[in-house]
Amino acid sequence: MEVIHKIGRRKKAVARVYVSEGTGKITVNKKDVNVYFPTPTLQYKVNQALTLTENEGNFDVKVNVFGGGATGQAEAVRLALSRAMCELNEENRGVLKPEGLLTRDPRMVERKKFGQKKARKKFQFSKR
Repeated sequence: MEVIHKIGRRKKAVARVYVSEGTGKITVNKKDVNVYFPTPTLQYKVNQALTLTENEGNFDVKVNVFGGGATGQAEAVRLALSRAMCELNEENRGVLKPEGLLTRDPRMVERKKFGQKKARKKFQFSKR
């Protein structure tokens, strides 16, 4: 099996995932996944695609991720891994699609408007 390369995005985070046959080792930016994503919630998000397709110990995953925060990066990795699992075996699509793991979340930060404090918040109004 050759290396499968997929990209996942979420907010400003971009994750490049390289999946190859191996023992189940996941490396994120040259660190172990448990070191890079210390909280159990983020670790669960990263492993979700592998768990649902029952491929936890079958593949080595190398991830390059940049931009955004910790949650955005974890969800970007999850999307990229889900896409890789679909390319590996088309039957995985039926498992991942109902869970919403193949959908790119389009929500982005709304831009700040001029004459306002933030995107929606206004400066305090003074009557007098």
